[in-house]
Amino acid sequence: MARSLSYITSTQLLSLARNPRVAIVDVRDEERSYDPHIGGSLHFSSESFSQKLPDLVQAVSGKDTLVFHCALSKVRGPTCAQLFLDYLSESKEDTDVKNVLVLEKGFNGWQYAGKPVCTCTDSPCKGTCS
Repeated sequence: MARSLSYITSTQLLSLARNPRVAIVDVRDEERSYDPHIGGSLHFSSESFSQKLPDLVQAVSGKDTLVFHCALSKVRGPTCAQLFLDYLSESKEDTDVKNVLVLEKGFNGWQYAGKPVCTCTDSPCKGTCS
């Protein structure tokens, strides 16, 4: 199945975020350890993203939509999303993922828009923050 990369706004993501078939993938690097994050998001640092692709596929088992982001979603978020798509295409991994999206304006835009953030240090985040 051919999958393509699309973008999603913070308002659109907010309405999808509680859907159990949606996974949010934060690819920020060291800033994830001291900045807030989107509750329930998975952290796969862009620095080691390529090596962790099999782990990501396993972590998103049963999900049909993945939303990638970094701080601004200008480089790391879209690059990792494309790497994920390429990996699925090349490896022929059996996955339920149908939609791969990038959060417009990244985490900074999400936070600036007043969307909810989490400050927990759980890994992975359980999404119980408000």
